Amino acid sequence: MEIEGKEIQSNFIHEIIDADLELNPGLKIHTRFPPEPNGYLHIGSAKAIRINTQVAKKYGGLFNLRYDDTNPVREDDEYVQSIYEDLKWLGCEPTGGVFYGSDYFDKCYEFAVKLIKEGKAYVDDLSAEEMKEYRGTLNTPGKPSPFRDRTVEENLDLFERMKNGEFADGSHTLRAKIDMASPNMNMRDPAIYRIVHTSHHRQGSKWCIYPLYDFAHPIQDALEGITHSLCSIEFENHRPLYEWVVDNVGFEVKPKQREFARLNVTHTVMSKRYLRQLVETGLVDGWDDPRMPTLCGLRRRGYTPSAIFDFVDRAGVAKVYSVVDIELLEHCIREELNLTAPRRIAVMKPIRLIVDNFPEDKVEYFDLPNNPQDPEAGTRALPFTRELFIDADDFAEVPPSKFFRLKPEGEVRLMGAYIVKCGKIEKDEDGNITEVHVTADIETGNGNPADGHKVKGTIHWLSARFAIPANVVLYDYLFTLENIDDMPEGKTYNDYLNPDSAIRLEGCMVEPSLGNAEAGERFQFVRNGYYVKDTKNTDTFNRIVGLKDSFPKK
Repeated sequence: MEIEGKEIQSNFIHEIIDADLELNPGLKIHTRFPPEPNGYLHIGSAKAIRINTQVAKKYGGLFNLRYDDTNPVREDDEYVQSIYEDLKWLGCEPTGGVFYGSDYFDKCYEFAVKLIKEGKAYVDDLSAEEMKEYRGTLNTPGKPSPFRDRTVEENLDLFERMKNGEFADGSHTLRAKIDMASPNMNMRDPAIYRIVHTSHHRQGSKWCIYPLYDFAHPIQDALEGITHSLCSIEFENHRPLYEWVVDNVGFEVKPKQREFARLNVTHTVMSKRYLRQLVETGLVDGWDDPRMPTLCGLRRRGYTPSAIFDFVDRAGVAKVYSVVDIELLEHCIREELNLTAPRRIAVMKPIRLIVDNFPEDKVEYFDLPNNPQDPEAGTRALPFTRELFIDADDFAEVPPSKFFRLKPEGEVRLMGAYIVKCGKIEKDEDGNITEVHVTADIETGNGNPADGHKVKGTIHWLSARFAIPANVVLYDYLFTLENIDDMPEGKTYNDYLNPDSAIRLEGCMVEPSLGNAEAGERFQFVRNGYYVKDTKNTDTFNRIVGLKDSFPKK
């Protein structure tokens, strides 16, 4: 089946749904994306969004956005807004509606009371440390809390008083009464309600008790009519508890939880807690720092939704843990921009080039292609004058072996324009090169020499009179360690922060047309890489990715 012009590759999730539809042909497929609004979405979120939206599209179903705002401590409207903006940017606005977990607090409370009345939940006075001790280990069963056999009446009274704010945080917890000897630790009387005296971003001070995710989430799914609750693999051991809640609360139409491997990428982290730490300690320039794996960071870096989803699709959907090479992501955006990005010239480290035999007051124009991959993109005229800028790396007074750029007595072609031969070199009192003088082959123009000799090197250039100044930031990987999960014991993420992850170049020169570039507009800087005009600093261009592609082609 094709969606958005692309063939959708079947995966094990589709096979599960196909089997469900065989048993129930009238089933209306309904998925959801349930982010907690305690941070910004990252590229791992894009995988979950892609899976859920593609399933809904493939089967003609619906897709919900539901904010999992059941923990008021870290949640904020800033994150609520950013999540929706990211979904809009990805082209994944919810077709089934926007919901909040907090909208279901009354129903969750009602169902908790139902479980108490049926002897399936009790109020516990154990502290968090004591509860952990009573749970046992993977090799030893847990032991029942001394408060496990409270009467229904006592539990109802205590739970009501918890709701009314009579108790301090952590002093009481509502637990499901399941099986303290279960081999699955999640089934050993899990906590389903805790006391938190913190104002909620939507509910204000209405509640001081909040349902835990494992209790609230299956209830929310069932109430919204979600058919397939698709989540990452760390929730696989929680599935029995998900099903226990659905069964014991009493839903007749039951959602089905199924899990897939989360997206792990080299040279970065997906821990929202650590990403927040980077932001709060000022180690990065906010959640949208172009080095961050956040969607807003990738957007500011110049990545496109189509490249991100291409990356997710190529990484695949499976249940097995794996780490995807970030070079695949770079390959996806490079492949796209090679076809779509206009070509422009930028001189990163300018030195002056004086064309001695070109008139001082003359301006000549040479047509350069906007995109050699797209003939319909046309050309633009680049002004040529006696004084030019070239990149310092394109000149070597003492050239290494096989150096085909400009050198003493050497010839080189100025891209799309004249062939020039190096003459006099001028330096300042510190020995730094300030000007390189050349003589242009005016008769040849931008063609080949009449005598047929070959000029191997071609370098880019800009008119010193018409070029405009700009700053450029060369972004690289955030971490030097390839697989952050391989971090040695005793080390922290901070030990592997890349000191060269953002190199700012000031005093660069770019061609005149870039003065009208829009924020977020992408270009190929010829012979340099792909760049985007920054959305915060309008005099700055961010490197998206270099030209070199080492990732295997399709």
